[in-house]
Amino acid sequence: MRFGITFPQNEIGTDPAAIRDYGQTAEGGGFDYLVAFDHVLGAHPDRFAGVDVGFPAPPYTHTNQFHEVFALFSFLAGLTSRIEFTTSILILPQRQTALVAKQAAQVSLLSGGRFRMGVGIGWNFTEFEGLNENFHNRGRRVEEQITVLRKLWTETLVTFEGRWHHFDRVGIAPLPSHPIPVWMGGGTSDRLIQRVARFADGWMPGMQLSDDTANVLGRMHAALEAEGRDPATFGLQVGLSATTGGPADWSATARRWRSLGATHLGVRAGTPGMSPMQSLEKAIEVRTMLAEEIG
Repeated sequence: MRFGITFPQNEIGTDPAAIRDYGQTAEGGGFDYLVAFDHVLGAHPDRFAGVDVGFPAPPYTHTNQFHEVFALFSFLAGLTSRIEFTTSILILPQRQTALVAKQAAQVSLLSGGRFRMGVGIGWNFTEFEGLNENFHNRGRRVEEQITVLRKLWTETLVTFEGRWHHFDRVGIAPLPSHPIPVWMGGGTSDRLIQRVARFADGWMPGMQLSDDTANVLGRMHAALEAEGRDPATFGLQVGLSATTGGPADWSATARRWRSLGATHLGVRAGTPGMSPMQSLEKAIEVRTMLAEEIG
């Protein structure tokens, strides 16, 4: 099992030295991957009045800071040597596909292949509006986008005629040294599970352990098998909160996730009042304990 930590986008601030120290400390503390969330635009809370965005209130607004993920990872790539960089998630349908292919290829090249791209369709209609993309067909478009990305990453010249993409003998040289893994985030609906099984290299479902977890993962395995894919080769990234309970609870949670097929486990240990580095140091302690306990 690989262990990850989430970059504190809103808490870290804008000091390049603090960002450098966080990335290097995460790598030095044994974490295998660093996750970053993606938002380009934030909106005033009034924009969401009377609109169901899937949350009781918008989790982010115009006051929350988000470093642009490709720029952030390019910066940290030059300051680290081992840790993998992961978007979880990049809101793919609000971005131009060819530009994403170019940016992702550059991060992969400049990091020596240490980039894994998690994508999803997003919830913030104001971002799509501001970026001049259609919020309402984003689920259908993301499937074609993933197909196009993989062609642009592997073919010198691409010709493609789809519903939303039209390429005539174009390419993004330089190509990445290997195809970039594309994982998908989102919920656990049947429609989402079918999409993940068809298009993704792994899944970032964002779910917590519950009595229904095994059933949900069983549905995913069945969907993978229906697509002729082996669930044993499919990635599953989940999380563990060390903000409550103790070492025995955390170890039991990690063991349970591993028994369910999790390949990647993110550790969250920060509590209100902790600085980003304090939270990271606590997370390193938890990761070290888990690595010794379960390997």
